[in-house]
Amino acid sequence: MNATSLPSRTPWPARIGWAGLNALQALFTMLVTIVGFPVALLLGLLFGPRLPLRMAAWYWAPLLFFGAGVRLRVEGAERVDWSRPQVLVANHASMIDIPALFRAVPVPLRFVLKQEMSRVPVVGWYARLMGMVFIDRGNARDAKRRLGAAAEKLRGAATFVAFPEGTRSKDGAIGPFKGGALQLALDVGVPVVPVAIEGAGSVLPPSGFSVRPGVIVIRFGAPIETTGMTPQDRNALAQCARDAVVALMRAR
Repeated sequence: MNATSLPSRTPWPARIGWAGLNALQALFTMLVTIVGFPVALLLGLLFGPRLPLRMAAWYWAPLLFFGAGVRLRVEGAERVDWSRPQVLVANHASMIDIPALFRAVPVPLRFVLKQEMSRVPVVGWYARLMGMVFIDRGNARDAKRRLGAAAEKLRGAATFVAFPEGTRSKDGAIGPFKGGALQLALDVGVPVVPVAIEGAGSVLPPSGFSVRPGVIVIRFGAPIETTGMTPQDRNALAQCARDAVVALMRAR
């Protein structure tokens, strides 16, 4: 909901107030990003990705939540052995899912992202330097190569997160999980961890920039072991992971 889509009975001063507040929040978000990401880039060049990846959890996410009036609640993190490499799979309803996951996961976190994200100024540069993986869905050969590079990072004990729906949900419903993101876990034999993100779409809808204060809940499920699975099990694994995320969304 944005200032122009508020209920018709909303007084015009409230509409103007929300529009002004959203403009300030957008400016604050840009300033936090513009100031923080060059520092992270420099640290990454000097010391490698671990410290700047954690900066996203310690600096970027908390300030964004402060500016948006967001409270984050994390549930089920104790189910996960964070010393192991693994692939987290989550539902996706909002761009604020990314800082929420950075904040909720207690280890350096890398994302499997759409190719379009690589062209976002500053954010794209940061993501490349940090070892994020950009997938071009229209180029299967290139996607396979990039997932192979991500698999090498997983063998080095990295933690990745993917949004297997492939796009943000417009209505909050969880769409089918595509198997490509799960192939990464199968290639290395690491666990798949289902993650439910609740409330993000109400805070920041999938289109536009209309922030509303609220609570975002990150709920971790029990890891799904992939040892012994073959590439032919990919779609079944995707369905199993989706079923687990749906169950977590209902576990309120």
